[in-house]
Amino acid sequence: MSKIKKAVALSFDGKEAPKVTATGKDLVAQEIIALAEATGVYIHQDEHLSEFLQLLELGEEVPKELYTLIAELIAFVYMLDGKFPEQWNNLHQRILDKA
Repeated sequence: MSKIKKAVALSFDGKEAPKVTATGKDLVAQEIIALAEATGVYIHQDEHLSEFLQLLELGEEVPKELYTLIAELIAFVYMLDGKFPEQWNNLHQRILDKA
């Protein structure tokens, strides 16, 4: 018997806490994932995080207890897109140049 596929979508505008914008199971989860893939949205697979976020209502902010985790995920996505804080003074490029 296969596991039930679940998905949760979050939005973050940089001004307020991330909010739940979509949740779904099975076919709805597959649609959320397909839409994310089609629009270039990064997907993070974490069964435990998904289970917890499934408990939230649409439009509800992510609880403060998850801020650090979600912030790390958002920071990682920025880095995947080649966006780094200015105070890094192109540290990432210096690292790449040494490699």
